[in-house]
Parts: sequence; C-alpha cells; structure tokens
Amino acid sequence: MATATRTGITGKAAGTPSTATVGTAAPGAQRPAFSDRLVGWVKGHRQIASWFGAIVVVGAVLFVWTMATRRRTEEIASRDLQGARFAFENQNLPLAASELAKVVENYSGTNAAAEARLLLANVRLLENQPQQAIAVLKDYADGAPGAYRAQAYGLLGAAYENMGRPREAGEAYENGSAAARLDFLKAQLLSDAGRAWTSAGDTTRAIAAYRKIVKEFPKEGMANEAKVRLGELTKGTTCVNVDKLLK
Repeated sequence: MATATRTGITGKAAGTPSTATVGTAAPGAQRPAFSDRLVGWVKGHRQIASWFGAIVVVGAVLFVWTMATRRRTEEIASRDLQGARFAFENQNLPLAASELAKVVENYSGTNAAAEARLLLANVRLLENQPQQAIAVLKDYADGAPGAYRAQAYGLLGAAYENMGRPREAGEAYENGSAAARLDFLKAQLLSDAGRAWTSAGDTTRAIAAYRKIVKEFPKEGMANEAKVRLGELTKGTTCVNVDKLLK
C-alpha cells in the first residue's frame, strides 16, 4: 500500500534521494580542456597569478640584460686584447704583458681573457720569466675552457722545463695531450712529454709516451721521431725490444 506523506502519495519515504541525481557523471562526459581549467584557476587565484606573471617578466628582463651586458663586455675585452696584441707583435713585451694582465683581471670569464692569459704566459717565457708564467697558468690550466686547456698545459710544461723541473713538465705535457682535440697536437705534446721524462731519468714513462705516439698517431709527423727516440732509449737493453713495443 502506498504511504501518505507531506509531498503526496508515493512509494518511497520522504527525503529519500532519487537515483536520477546520485552517482558519477553520465558515461561519455568529458573533463574541461586544460586551457579552460587554467583560466578557471587564474580567475580563482588572481593575486598568486599576478605575482607569478611579475616574476616571469622580471626574469625575462634580467636574462636579456645579462646577455646584452655579457656581449658588451666581450666586445670591450676583445678590443683591449687587440691593443695588447699590437704591442706584442711590435716586440714591446713589457707593454704587452701589462696590457694582457689588465685584460685577464678586468674581463675574467670571457674568451678574450682566456686568450690574453695564454699570450701573457708566452710573453713571460719570451722574457725568460718561467716562474711568472707558472703563476699565470698553474691554477688555471685544469679548469680552463676546453678550447684553451691543451695550450695552457703546453705552456705550463714549457715553463717547468725552463726552470729545470722536467717531472712537472712531463705531467703538464701529458695532461695537455689528453685535453687536445687535434691529433697532431696530441702527438706533439706526447713528444714533449717523452723529452721531459727522458730529462727526468724516467725511461719507463718516456718509452710509454713515444710508444703511444707510434700506436695511436702513426700518420702524424711526430711518429717517425718517436721511433727514433724509442730506438735510442732501448739501445743496449735485453729486456726491451723496439719491434715489440711497436706491435
């Protein structure tokens, strides 16, 4: 029997929810697009959105300003480097050293400063000041940009050789060879290392350097010289055979 209620005669008690209004969305219903949800979120969080927008704008302005400043700094450094090169090419080494030192100090981190540091070390070597050249390069070579690292180690090795420190020179030359990108430079620095190890009396490492040239860079001009040096280093020994080394 039907029950009488305030809402009229029905087969359900009052207050019972209808199945038509309960449950999940109808099958096939789609969620709002991401852009619509984003717009809705921004409208509901206007203050946070405005802060975020301001941060993005400030960041973009700072980025553009930094790039422009860096470009301007590089241009000025390059101009000053050209002035120092002019002094160097005219054999005015004291002036060149002074101007190069300023570029290194004032424009650290630029390509011009890296080039100036290498040229400054070269000037110190030409002025017979290997200790000053070492001071310019010792703490720099290991962290030098890839394009300059091999040259930095090569100059450092030359400075050590000029000071009569062949063992340090050998280490520097080998580090330079490892950092070099071109085969001829790798072979050249290994040859320099072999010479330094020979001066240091370390025949084992000298042979290893020359052997590496012959094995890994046989087409380079230094390979023939390396064979000659190997013959000299192994002459008269019974335990080391040059032919065996070259296999």
